[in-house]
Amino acid sequence: MLPLRRFPSLTRAVTRLSVVALALGAVIAGAAAPANAAGLTLTVDVGDVVRPATQVASGGLYGVGSDSQPTTAMLLPLNPTSFTQPAPGTTHLGNGATEPCCDSLHVGDNLIRSGAQQFIRMPDIYPSFPYVWRGWADWESKVRTMVNARLAETDMTNIHGWELWNEPDWTWNTSQAGSFNAGWERTYKLVDSLDPVTPIVGPSWSYYDHDLMLSFMTHARNTNTVPDVMVWHELTDMDWNNFDDHVADYRAIERQLGISPRPIAINEYNSLNQMDIPSVALHWMAVFERHGAREAHRAYWFEAGTFDGLFTLQNQPTASYWLYRWYGAMTGNIVETTPDSWLDGVASYDSSRKIVNTVFGGDYGNNTVRVTGLGSFGSQVRVQLLSTPGSGRHTAVTAPTTISTTTMTVSNGAISVPVNNMDAEAAYQLVVTPVNGPTTSWQQVYEAENNTVVNAETFGSGNASNGFYVGRIDNDTDMRSDSFVDFTVNVPLARAYTMTIRYANGTGATSTHGLAYNGSAWSTVSYPPTSGWGQFSTVQVTVNLKAGYNVIRLAKGSPHFSGGTGYAELDNITLA
Repeated sequence: MLPLRRFPSLTRAVTRLSVVALALGAVIAGAAAPANAAGLTLTVDVGDVVRPATQVASGGLYGVGSDSQPTTAMLLPLNPTSFTQPAPGTTHLGNGATEPCCDSLHVGDNLIRSGAQQFIRMPDIYPSFPYVWRGWADWESKVRTMVNARLAETDMTNIHGWELWNEPDWTWNTSQAGSFNAGWERTYKLVDSLDPVTPIVGPSWSYYDHDLMLSFMTHARNTNTVPDVMVWHELTDMDWNNFDDHVADYRAIERQLGISPRPIAINEYNSLNQMDIPSVALHWMAVFERHGAREAHRAYWFEAGTFDGLFTLQNQPTASYWLYRWYGAMTGNIVETTPDSWLDGVASYDSSRKIVNTVFGGDYGNNTVRVTGLGSFGSQVRVQLLSTPGSGRHTAVTAPTTISTTTMTVSNGAISVPVNNMDAEAAYQLVVTPVNGPTTSWQQVYEAENNTVVNAETFGSGNASNGFYVGRIDNDTDMRSDSFVDFTVNVPLARAYTMTIRYANGTGATSTHGLAYNGSAWSTVSYPPTSGWGQFSTVQVTVNLKAGYNVIRLAKGSPHFSGGTGYAELDNITLA
């Protein structure tokens, strides 16, 4: 959150039509105007893998207002990754609210059911913004209360970071509290003494600044208080142009100081003026995927509990919702996209169903999407093109518009799809499959690395079905450190399904995981030894699933489960 009056960069602000103006060649400080306004080509290379599809940009600040706002059913198709929510016992009244909302512990079950994790924003225990400092004794008492409240929630498995402060570059009261760097150290050590398990994230500057970051990281290194996850905000109009530079600068600081690389989380992104423009959100998606953010959260400029404008106040989808729904459907791997001027996009390839899913936009006129690497699709492919308009958060859009469904001939493994009369504020989806459609009518293979991985790690391997698998699923101590993978699956019928688990077990003895789904009782899955770590075999179990979305957990440790034995790695599950 950042009031307009306090955001110096907004002196460069432009109207909601800024993208169109820029596409027409208008010049704005800090951004390069496109060389051409139309006749552009976005290139998608299906064979060039960027990373597993994990919906990096599908998160929000104050995006979830309660256990039912938005409902879990509304969240699931968006496949959200994570959120930043206010502290337990929050009294915060953000953006003109008349009563507090969105307490991290109150919304936690809703997020778990939707497959999302969350950071807890600790200073939002205060009612106003900017925060009113009440002294160290008051702050440290609040910190103890917040941490102890979280520790008492022994079923809450999705807290993956304490955010110690928010936008300290202008909300920290230096005159009364001392320097922020010293305050960070003091608060870090208090939180760590109470909860040495949960990661600590920060410094959460309102913008990226080299000097601020270097000073902070030097002090943090010298006092052994380096954040586990690096957080800053990207809130300036069109600052997606600079995100790669910010990442490169931060990584250089790590190397300079001898600090091991930290994950990067942007837990507020997009500007006040451009928040509701689908193509602008698309630009952010593209740079976050391309330049290595682990997660990113839509900014909270307006109403809480609407996923930051993906839903209207009447719980109807907005234009931006459809962009995020297309993005949420990405499975398999994110593949390389090469932008052309303001035309950019994100693309995925699911090899199990042979689907290339591209979301794109950002310019006007007649342009082209060229998709390469389609040699395995056959001589012809089915191409579907859809759009969602540039309308804002108060306009319901009940469905995207289907522009065309055609059959195209593949030439040298590629197709070039014309997209005419583009609107620079709108977003578009291009879906390419074999001519008869996907190889299965519904998704049956679910890669572990695409799903919710908690206290474990993703690794690359040529032996893995999608080039990646999840390992180090090692912990079963308590809700803060339990290791598991939650698979969100969507099945057509309520019935029993055979679930094949592709796993590796290099222990030399049988290992076990717990299995539960949709609140069911725990059962045990046994994994006989395989020829080594990263060497996969399969076991089968039966699961009784409801029609639609289901969450299946395979766990080394989890609440109400006594813990698995030995160790196992997970490649994927297949439902049949």
